[in-house]
Amino acid sequence: MASKKKVIITCAVTGAIHTPSMSPHLPVTADEIAQAGIAAAEAGAAILHLHARDPKDGRPTQDPAYFRPFLEQIKAATDAVINITTGGSPTMTVEDRMRPAMAFKPEVASLNMGSMNFGLFPMLNRFKEFQHAWEREYLENSRDLIFKNTYQDIETILRRGGENGTRFEFECYDISHLYNLAHFMDRGLVQSPPFIQSVFGILGGIGPNPEDLMHMRRTADRLFGEDYQWSILGAGRNQIPLATMGAAMGANVRVGLEDSLWIEPGRLASSNAEQVRRIRIILEALNLEVATPDEARAILHLKGGDQVGF
Repeated sequence: MASKKKVIITCAVTGAIHTPSMSPHLPVTADEIAQAGIAAAEAGAAILHLHARDPKDGRPTQDPAYFRPFLEQIKAATDAVINITTGGSPTMTVEDRMRPAMAFKPEVASLNMGSMNFGLFPMLNRFKEFQHAWEREYLENSRDLIFKNTYQDIETILRRGGENGTRFEFECYDISHLYNLAHFMDRGLVQSPPFIQSVFGILGGIGPNPEDLMHMRRTADRLFGEDYQWSILGAGRNQIPLATMGAAMGANVRVGLEDSLWIEPGRLASSNAEQVRRIRIILEALNLEVATPDEARAILHLKGGDQVGF
């Protein structure tokens, strides 16, 4: 009997896109992030993609001191693979964004594969009231802000992270990012199989249409053949539809409140775990099997949870 394909569910717990006023369910404090991550792992997420926030006002932060409490809680309670952002937020320098990954030496770290416009300001049309003064300014300033990851920046992150045995979730927001990844593979700075997180629906990147997903897949196949692991991230209302489409085509999937605050039209997700449970039901209906953390480690060639710095 043929074995079922193992699908890795990544859950991005809080991120730096949404602000606290947008949802009462968005985790902010270390305890909230830890409990959200643990519940997502229990629901079926093999990988937890983690950012930190200042508990006073929910502002994104890359200070390792804000990461350690929830990293330790999650590690004590689950065997989930921990993925620490090197994206942080577009307002941060590369050195700031690298701090937690360098301090904690995770199995996986995210890596945005190019500089890009990152437009968050359209959310001002949907959210009018904000608890904290920084939120409106943060969104408005994205009209004139570039997320900077030059070739030198990417090379620095790859080299320094590689020295710690960290592998990467390569966040590809557009077709050019796939070509950038191929460039670094040709130079020997990225080892096979790369874990490619195709991101759809962010203003400044590729769109969220089925044709966009197919274009990304065709390009990745041409550049990497069969020697890569593909995952789908649809922003906002595109989260579940695009993940479903990608899974039917052989992709892994990513959900979580970093990427979408919603569980269905007009209803906020009550938790990260609710989104994980929703995509798990869909995967199992497609006769796909959800990968365990250890299966994800084997698929992605990770160093193991006993080799991290927390």
